[in-house]
Amino acid sequence: MAAGEFSFDVVSQFDRQELVNAIDQATREIRTRYDLKASGSTIELDASQIKLHSASEMTLDAVRDVLLQKSVKRQLSPKIFDYGRVEEASKGTVRQTATLRQGLNQDLAREITKLIRDRLPKLKTQIQGDAVRVTGKSKDELQGAIQLLRKSEQERNWPVPLQFINYR
Repeated sequence: MAAGEFSFDVVSQFDRQELVNAIDQATREIRTRYDLKASGSTIELDASQIKLHSASEMTLDAVRDVLLQKSVKRQLSPKIFDYGRVEEASKGTVRQTATLRQGLNQDLAREITKLIRDRLPKLKTQIQGDAVRVTGKSKDELQGAIQLLRKSEQERNWPVPLQFINYR
């Protein structure tokens, strides 16, 4: 990076500790809530997924809603959860697995790069693994790129939430 150039990284990540806290709060609410107390519902966190287990699809939906509420209160985007289909489990119970989305896939990184190059030709973009680095000579142009990406994230309904880090 040459002198006088500024940059930031576009990433998609979440705070794992906040997710652990949201799951803990949701589990406590499930244990004390009247309609869910006797359902035997559980939420388990693995390395890259969450397993929801409950007595019926109706209570599983309620457990999913509780988890979503607690996650949103802890500033976690609902887009980090990629829910699989509901499966039958033993003794008439049901389970569902939610994969945790983190990082930009290559297609989305290319789309972000193309969008910035088309709209803001003075900025340079570079794909670095699961992140995109944006560099330019003006901080104002970088701020414009951040605003463009935030607006595009809502309009195009990208599958992951975007964060902007290492703004220098």
